[in-house]
Amino acid sequence: MGNFRALALALVMLAAVPGVVAAQGVVKSVHGDWQIRCDTPPGAQTEQCALIQSVTAEDRPNVGLTVIVLKTADQKFRLMRVLAPLGVLLPNGLGLRIDAADVGKVSFVRCLPNGCVAEVVVNDDLMNKLRTGQTATFIIFQTPEEGIGIPVSLKGFGDGFDKLP
Repeated sequence: MGNFRALALALVMLAAVPGVVAAQGVVKSVHGDWQIRCDTPPGAQTEQCALIQSVTAEDRPNVGLTVIVLKTADQKFRLMRVLAPLGVLLPNGLGLRIDAADVGKVSFVRCLPNGCVAEVVVNDDLMNKLRTGQTATFIIFQTPEEGIGIPVSLKGFGDGFDKLP
């Protein structure tokens, strides 16, 4: 649990790393419930690709999030970005549970016109949990007492990540 938070602190240094922030671009392939989407951001020399899944809460169709997993351009880091809806309670951060195990919380790093972004470096331990788990549940808060768990299928995650350029 501490690792998830500690890794988030390292992202202050990585916040300027260019990459995919929103679910846009061309769908290159589908892996289970995940898509590889690629786009060439303004000013970039090469196409950037990410593994993406967008979901909505089962009981709240207006509450959704997008999970984006990518490799940095230098291939040194694997990042997970989660785009949560505007209106989330920022101090509570974003919680993550994989199957029945709590992984921890991470802070939101910035808000954009289409939502607020939380990021974490995906270390080997988290990568293994994402590859072997069935469901990742992301928890957002709209009030201090009310956590909303949004399940994201991990079906196809490992295969899709392996196909990322």
